[in-house]
Amino acid sequence: MKNSTQWETLQDCRDAIDTIDNEMLELLNRRMKVVHRVGEIKNSNGTAIYRPEREKEIIDRLTKKSLEEDGALNKTAIEAIFLELFAVSRNLELPERIAYLGPEGTFTHQAAESRFGAMSDYMPLASIGGVFQTLEAKRAKFGIVPIENSRDGIVGETLDLLSKSSVKIVAELYMPIHMSFATHSSSLENITKIYSKDKGFGQCREFLSEHNLLNVEQIPVESTAKAAILASQDPTSGAICSHIAAKLYNIPTMFENIEDEHDSATRFIVLSDFKNAISEHDKTSILVRLKNAKEPGSLAKFLQDFNDADINLSKIESRPSNDKSGFAYWFYIDFYGHIDDKIVQKVIAKHTTEVTWLGSYVKGEN
Repeated sequence: MKNSTQWETLQDCRDAIDTIDNEMLELLNRRMKVVHRVGEIKNSNGTAIYRPEREKEIIDRLTKKSLEEDGALNKTAIEAIFLELFAVSRNLELPERIAYLGPEGTFTHQAAESRFGAMSDYMPLASIGGVFQTLEAKRAKFGIVPIENSRDGIVGETLDLLSKSSVKIVAELYMPIHMSFATHSSSLENITKIYSKDKGFGQCREFLSEHNLLNVEQIPVESTAKAAILASQDPTSGAICSHIAAKLYNIPTMFENIEDEHDSATRFIVLSDFKNAISEHDKTSILVRLKNAKEPGSLAKFLQDFNDADINLSKIESRPSNDKSGFAYWFYIDFYGHIDDKIVQKVIAKHTTEVTWLGSYVKGEN
């Protein structure tokens, strides 16, 4: 192949790209043959197909290699490429069905596709409870639901269902929430109505003001995906929606990242029925129901055991217990480490009747 100084014309560049693409295809086919064998081995011993800790290990290694070689790809680019490759590989090993809080085009849908790729079989469901029920009935292997937002806080329904369900958290991901303005209209002057979820209008008020759209009729709908559907049917309307909704319903995106504040993010969890292996970057979620919850200092005493073991807690959230004992609470706790770590096991052993394990997984990058 020619070096970069010899790519003098556009045709030279195209010829070089075609040659590289052929080499990439050959390597990808070789990789998939190895993947097929991996699938056979996993199926024979019952090993989980989805291994987030292994995927993180690969991405971290390749990111380091690209940096050392002064490559053009940064971690974000490498992650985008290889997460899709991992998803294709998993579907060759064993086709996956993914249940998620729908409808199509929501941010949960976007989160699901970011981890499980375009080839997976997606099942949008009308409620978080429906996702849990589908997993428990084995109608899907994985489920994606939101658990907290940086601005609106915890999703109580998700915590309540985790406290009662047999499915576990096997992965988490943090996704920035960006809004787009999509329309078939070629000019903002022709827009007569705008669809969005009720919160969407408030989150994008500065954009609406800057573009003289505050006086345009605002029509709240149940989801940003629904907004995209309606806007796709009327060329004089627009939608404040997610990027994936605009793409899904073939509406041109006129403006991206139109939200007033750009640091909003949602934490999503991946649910399934297996336990992850220990890695160097684990987080564990537990549910705590203290036996002596009404005694002064009972929670402080429980947490002191974690402090003494030098286990770092990243989150603690109280929820009503909904039992008949009055105003009682249980606690949702995240800490760094795996449930099978020896130091964690020593602490949990002191509270076996009080702790319910909800999952251990590679901590996501916020």
